[in-house]
Parts: sequence; C-alpha cells; structure tokens
Amino acid sequence: MSHPPADQHTPTPAELREQIEHTRHELGATVQALADKTDVKTRAQQKAGELKEQAVVKAGELKVQTARATSRVQDKLPDPVKERAAQAAGQARAAAAQAGRMWEEKAPAPLRQKTERFAQLAREHRILLLAAAGVTVLWLAARRSKR
Repeated sequence: MSHPPADQHTPTPAELREQIEHTRHELGATVQALADKTDVKTRAQQKAGELKEQAVVKAGELKVQTARATSRVQDKLPDPVKERAAQAAGQARAAAAQAGRMWEEKAPAPLRQKTERFAQLAREHRILLLAAAGVTVLWLAARRSKR
C-alpha cells in the first residue's frame, strides 16, 4: 500500500471548491474571449469607429494645414487682388442666393426634399467631406507633380 509523500498536502473540500470556482471563472473568461472574437458584426463596428476617429483626426490636421496655406497665400496677394476677390465673393454669394430663391420657386417638391436631405447629410458629415476633399486635392497635386 502506498502513502502520499509527507510534503504533499491533500486539499480540503473547501480548497477544492475554491479551485473549482477559480477554474470556472477562468473558463468563463476564455469562453467570453472566444465569443468576442467570433462576433464579426461587433468587431466590424469597432473597426469602423476606429477608422472614423482616425478620419476625424486627419480631417482636423488637414483643416489646420489648409488654413496655414491659405493664410500664406493671402499674405502674398497684393491689395487690389484681395479687393477684387472680395467683390467676386460677394457677387458669387448674391448669385447663389438668387439661384436658391429660384430653386425654391421652380423645383418640384420631391426633388427639393431629396436635395434638402442631401444637404443635411453634408452638414452632419462636414468633417468627413472636408477630409475627402483634402485627400483628393493632395492626390491630384501628387499626380500632377509626377508628370
């Protein structure tokens, strides 16, 4: 008949219950981690959120760079050119306002509604639109410089 070595300790029922509870907890955490990895929809939403956040940051950077570049260009322009540009901008605003009034008077209601929805979406996602425009300008500039 063999006896356990003297230095080995036989666990008590309370210790066994504690080990079992600990093992259950670890198993539960492992199962949850595996379930999270297989939840494609949630992972895709998380990735989309990360990408959206990156786009917002990049749009902010592009906005700052654009403001700096605009400021540098405006500083180099002679005053008569600035005055003519201000006049042209005023005329463009007036023409746009007049075109808007004509649109309201003559465009069919369903088309106006669709246009209003599109404009609302554009206002809500202004940063993404600015980022897309900035990326497009940079791409066109890079493409043009390769020629």
